Amino acid sequence: MKTDAELRHDVEQELATDPSVEPSDIGVTVKGGVVTLTGQVSSYHAKFQAQTIVKRLHGVRGLANEMTVVPAGAGPTDTALAEAALAALKWTAAVPAECIKVIVNQGQITLEGKVPRSHQRVAAEEAVRRLEGLKGLMNLIAVDPPSAIDTEIVKRRITEALHRRAQVDAERISVSVHDDTVMLDGDVGSMAEGDEAESAAWGVPGVRYVENNLVVKV
Repeated sequence: MKTDAELRHDVEQELATDPSVEPSDIGVTVKGGVVTLTGQVSSYHAKFQAQTIVKRLHGVRGLANEMTVVPAGAGPTDTALAEAALAALKWTAAVPAECIKVIVNQGQITLEGKVPRSHQRVAAEEAVRRLEGLKGLMNLIAVDPPSAIDTEIVKRRITEALHRRAQVDAERISVSVHDDTVMLDGDVGSMAEGDEAESAAWGVPGVRYVENNLVVKV
């Protein structure tokens, strides 16, 4: 098991190798395997990328992303940012833009609405994540499948999906389904592996909610 000092070194080295982040502006502290990121970055995308990098590292048991986004220059008005977000959603083929509402407050975007499939919810977030001037993003889009699900079929499909994914050790994960809610229990080797397992569950048609109870064990 890595010490906090070793883990901090790994985080700093990994951040330094990714051109999409600004490692000199990011502070890293580690306590008990929990990484805290502080400092300023010029875009929300850079903040998100830094978080993604940290989550894939072995030894990271938790993450607090306290970085602030300070765009260069004045940045767009909330109205302009809302218009840009709506345009991005409209031009993303996987997104039913008419089902999504965009709310902007001081550079923070909130997405609301309902979509029938999880990948549409993810695609909507990805469509606006790189917008210039974006300071924060909250995805409140709900997944609302058109019909009820067969819990046994959903459980089998999720289990099969977990076994197909190279990044996931499916033998350490148990899947249970109650009504339209999937529950994942067990342990994973990294936060990124937990995200990958949750993504596999969301990818099965009919799933409305996923409870990710996976624990990172190193």
